[in-house]
Amino acid sequence: MKKSLSEQAVEYLEYLKEQGLTHVPASKKIRPKPTSVAAASKPQAPHRQASTPSPVEAASALPASSVPSAPPAGGVDTLESLKAEIAQCHACPLWETRLHTVPGQGILHPDIMFIGEGPGQNEDEQGLAFVGKAGQLLTKMIQAMGYAREDVFIANIVKCRPPGNRVPSPDEMAGCMPYLKRQIAIIQPKLIVCLGATAVRGLVQEQTSISRVRGSWREFEGIPVMLTFHPAYLLRDPRKKVEAWADLKAVLARLGKTPPTMPAKP
Repeated sequence: MKKSLSEQAVEYLEYLKEQGLTHVPASKKIRPKPTSVAAASKPQAPHRQASTPSPVEAASALPASSVPSAPPAGGVDTLESLKAEIAQCHACPLWETRLHTVPGQGILHPDIMFIGEGPGQNEDEQGLAFVGKAGQLLTKMIQAMGYAREDVFIANIVKCRPPGNRVPSPDEMAGCMPYLKRQIAIIQPKLIVCLGATAVRGLVQEQTSISRVRGSWREFEGIPVMLTFHPAYLLRDPRKKVEAWADLKAVLARLGKTPPTMPAKP
């Protein structure tokens, strides 16, 4: 049964709380200053707070001109052409503060595609996904699975850095989802790993806490999707690395592989 907008709003606010957000600042754009003393003293109608839509609902509400279009009929969609298109994107306000777009990097037809939340400061400066401290941990996780970064594809739900590394809004995720869907169609990974609550919410529309659903399988357009913790969360709480490693071993088992034997530490 489809949830009401109020139920979705409550779940989204709970999700923001889990991410460490303690308040939602009001936008200056929706609080115009009075133009005269009379206007300032005029009683205002009670403000009704709008429910927060899901990324799917947000995408349907975007003006057609702001939503990234699909490749032309008969045209060939490639990672390079998509990268160039993303670099020119103005689908949401994140373009105003970015240094570089971060489309992601890796190979075609990998066993695994990793999808995170969005670029941070290091990623914004370099135009590459997962190159900061969380990216360094992700590299170790990938290596522990028996792969190199060059053997997989790494991307994010949004392709531009949200200011202050905040959680991207539903509108921002909706603006980038057409790019991500086309990217997945081009890459054709055997399996996707969603890293963290934002990736899970954006890709498979899962509203529940990541702690409740990690280790679970979902599906995106016929591709198996594993839900697990974001490396940044593992840096904050290293105790969760055991659970994340169990999730990655389940990924390897789904691919018919086993993790390599790690050499003993001296």
